[in-house]
Amino acid sequence: MSVQIGDKIPPGHFLRMSDEEGPVPVDAEGYFSKRRVILFSVPGAFTPTCSNSHLPGFIQYYDKFVQLGVDAIACTAVNDTFVMHAWGLATGADKIDMLADGNGNFVHSLGLQMDATAYEMGHRGQRFALVADDGVISHLMIESPGDFRLSSAQHVFSVLDQ
Repeated sequence: MSVQIGDKIPPGHFLRMSDEEGPVPVDAEGYFSKRRVILFSVPGAFTPTCSNSHLPGFIQYYDKFVQLGVDAIACTAVNDTFVMHAWGLATGADKIDMLADGNGNFVHSLGLQMDATAYEMGHRGQRFALVADDGVISHLMIESPGDFRLSSAQHVFSVLDQ
């Protein structure tokens, strides 16, 4: 069963690249605490929909989200921190926090993992977006397999701008 609106962000961690220190852990509970965060998940860095539409949409809408009171936007994928960092650099995602969930433990704790072994991609995170206010999920948009609409920056913005 997946998380629901009103649930607290579960304990866990990500890895994030620091120019000074290399990969550093990011505590999930601390990251989401005392602020409004959008977290969106993609099945894989450098994949077509993720690179051509999903991440670029959040880059494009970043300032609009800030105007709505969003403090941070994070992208996660079941990829290692080096891949996430390289993908962020390649796409100009300097304002987006690229959070690696290398073993998929965080998406598993959310109940939002998927089996992509049929595509030689192993176990990944589903495509979704969530908004957390002080560590509590206030909005949750989970895509059906193969879809990309609900978790797009445009849709998330339209939901928050009501």
